[in-house]
Amino acid sequence: MVKIDVIVYGCTASKDEGNIIKGLITKEGYKLTKYIKFADVIVIVSCIVKSQTESRIRAKIKEIQLKYPNKKLIVAGCMPEAMTKECRKLAPDAPLINTFNTNKIVDVIKNLLKNKRTEFLGKGKESKLNLVKVHEKEANIQIAQGCRNRCSFCLTKFAKGDLVSYPEEDIINEIKNLVKKNYKRINITSTDNSCYGFDIGTNLVNLLKKIVKVKGDFKVRVGMMNPGHILNFLDELIEVYKDDKIIKFLHIPIESGSDKILKDMGRGYNVKDFKKIVKRFRKEIPNINISTDIIVGFPTEDEKDFNQTLDLIKEVKPEVLNISKFGPRPGTKAAKMKQLKSEIIKDRSRRLTKLYKK
Repeated sequence: MVKIDVIVYGCTASKDEGNIIKGLITKEGYKLTKYIKFADVIVIVSCIVKSQTESRIRAKIKEIQLKYPNKKLIVAGCMPEAMTKECRKLAPDAPLINTFNTNKIVDVIKNLLKNKRTEFLGKGKESKLNLVKVHEKEANIQIAQGCRNRCSFCLTKFAKGDLVSYPEEDIINEIKNLVKKNYKRINITSTDNSCYGFDIGTNLVNLLKKIVKVKGDFKVRVGMMNPGHILNFLDELIEVYKDDKIIKFLHIPIESGSDKILKDMGRGYNVKDFKKIVKRFRKEIPNINISTDIIVGFPTEDEKDFNQTLDLIKEVKPEVLNISKFGPRPGTKAAKMKQLKSEIIKDRSRRLTKLYKK
């Protein structure tokens, strides 16, 4: 029996891609293994949000090719679409399959086992719903692909493109099926949950209102939302968040405490917007957990900008703070800017981490 190892890197959406691939593989009759040495085929589900993650993926691919030169390798996820040339240089014999064609993974594997290299690239509108998946203790559901923003530092846009929201009915049906299978926690994910539905005449609030009406013993965790889009339905979002089925967790990445840097990043909101959202949620839902992200060392960030970030974190005191050191992503606007010295970036990361852990 053919054994396949699926190695997943990165975000919740990437994990869902991995779950889909595992589900399709097992449905076809292949056996999953967690050990490279026992695998006939290795599928790397890549993520390109952070340069550090990309470095780990590159290292893993090189390691596999060095230690197991006779094993079949496939590169899936975001790298194939956004970094096609780099992938082909890194793994010349590995077929590439992007996130728009995940449902074709079995075709790629079948051909590869016959020593035929089949690739699936190019953007499309493949839904991630109602596919066979292998979930763990929690279930992940992608409600959309792509986003409405064009952040100057983001490479994911190159991989996932503009917003493509999946139909509400399909999402609800998938949730009902998961509840029937006794999943107690369902994570809603996408590139940016806050802009869900903007392309199909609805929005996230309308979707959540329908989700909480689904009968059963389960809770929903809403993933990352851009602060700028939340302002379109802040009051309604707070109200639906009060429902017992919604986990009291709000992930809204601010990225910087400086309006100048936010403008250079192309984020589409300001610090005042972020503070307004946090203040309103904490007033209406006192037990809400606020999670936010900060990128330190953006090319145009000076000491004044960084101090404004420190001041913001002191004031807001988020329950969860994800700190990333800026790393230029190939082809992005920010990568073409004059970069800060690595010592400066590391120092700012240490200072912010120290403040957060106080």
